[in-house]
Amino acid sequence: MKLLIVRHGDPDYSIDSLTEVGRKEAEFLAERLAAVETAAYYVSPLGRAKDTAAPTLQRVGREALECPWLREFRAPIRRPDRPEQESVCWDWLPQDWTGEPRFYLPGRWHEPEIFRAAGVKEQYDWVTTQFDALLEHHGYKREGNLYRALRPSSDTLVFFCHFGVECVLLSHLLNASPMVLWHGTCAAPSSVTTVATEERRPGIASFRITAFGDTSHLYVHGQSPAFSARFRECHANEDERRD
Repeated sequence: MKLLIVRHGDPDYSIDSLTEVGRKEAEFLAERLAAVETAAYYVSPLGRAKDTAAPTLQRVGREALECPWLREFRAPIRRPDRPEQESVCWDWLPQDWTGEPRFYLPGRWHEPEIFRAAGVKEQYDWVTTQFDALLEHHGYKREGNLYRALRPSSDTLVFFCHFGVECVLLSHLLNASPMVLWHGTCAAPSSVTTVATEERRPGIASFRITAFGDTSHLYVHGQSPAFSARFRECHANEDERRD
């Protein structure tokens, strides 16, 4: 089975939709995804994900099942350098989170007080429990750190969602800390991450990323990925985002 996890196009957060660039990205994405034989489509309830999915669904004449747990991951924290305001889990200064060894550990990343106070693990468990229920519906049942292939298939599932929750899903499939993915990867708007099952022995499946944050559908049209997923490459680059 293959999972295509799609981040929404370039966002206009003020109206929970897409910018003009984001709408172009969604059209280019649709051209790509329409050629993929897909068993099912799933979409976040948020507008920017729905607007990204719309051109693809229109092209193929299909509908997507809306899943509340595919919304952007919601567990506001209080960053050490900004304790007066809420922040998302994937936006910390590197010098603040990298000094905590537990953030790197699959079984302990949620233990620091800043996460316990925000209920991050509870939100993580809600998302991954729903995700596992969906995978079991498609024939793959979670057992420990692997999956039992109850009904092995080469079906493709497409998920239109958001960066934060994408990293949660990937960390669960890979049995890795989400902090490392949240801060060590960058999925550009409209990018596609592909995860495939591997069954080296009958009935035992694991998941492996075969492509992360692919934006080839943009380059085919001469379109560079939107910078909104990243922070400035060098601190002196005033035309790039710092915070």
